[in-house]
Amino acid sequence: MNTPDIDSLAALVRETARATLLPRFCSVACEWKADGSALTEADLACDRALREALAARWPGIGLLSEEMPEAERAALLERAGNRFWVIDPLDGTNNYANGIPFFCTSVALVEGDRITLGVVYDPVRDECFAARAGGGATLDGGPLTPARETPSLDKALLLCNPDRLAPELRRRLLDPEPPYGSLRNFGALALEWCWTALGRGHVYLHARQNLWDYAAGWLVLSECGGVATQFDGRPLPARTGQPCTALASRSPELHEALRAHLGLPLPGVPN
Repeated sequence: MNTPDIDSLAALVRETARATLLPRFCSVACEWKADGSALTEADLACDRALREALAARWPGIGLLSEEMPEAERAALLERAGNRFWVIDPLDGTNNYANGIPFFCTSVALVEGDRITLGVVYDPVRDECFAARAGGGATLDGGPLTPARETPSLDKALLLCNPDRLAPELRRRLLDPEPPYGSLRNFGALALEWCWTALGRGHVYLHARQNLWDYAAGWLVLSECGGVATQFDGRPLPARTGQPCTALASRSPELHEALRAHLGLPLPGVPN
């Protein structure tokens, strides 16, 4: 069996994203899918290129993509014990289409019920985050370590899109005197996971994440000592067709402090 290795995967993702995304940046039209999410020619071009490159390099591994029909995704997930790639060719399409330089390509490998490899590549900054289960996380091939100490919650930068939260949870989060220092929403979920791992954000809170939104970024964060759960405290699943919630931080203390402030889980609030 041809076993993928993290260095080869990172090189493949980097090469593919640079070739398909950067030449089209700021120059593509944006369409809208039935679920309200954005779609551009660049999404489709990168999706095709990743499919072809992954199949050629590691034949026989299935593939689940944001851009494939829902019925195909469901059929793949029903085959217990299989291994498959999870790809998001362009995470942050709205940013990309509007010329905002915050987007990425995300690829993860699921084997059975485990995420074993993950790569998130930011072509604008040429930053490649990568992780192997049990093997640690890297940034551009070197150890991924934060540039500064993690602050207490009252000084922490919270990465969150409040629009995705249930009303009661949104109200608690946007309290006039919040427990956190400041709030940001950058608009590319996989990259926000990695920025949390790096310490560019300190606590990460998002609802309605699909597997392709979190698979690679979650592995990067967990392999550098971070902690992540769903809002009700359960682990994030490695194979699911349903959206999940996520509360994450490099610091277990910050994770629990925000959970306590928000009173998670809340009665009637989706997990």
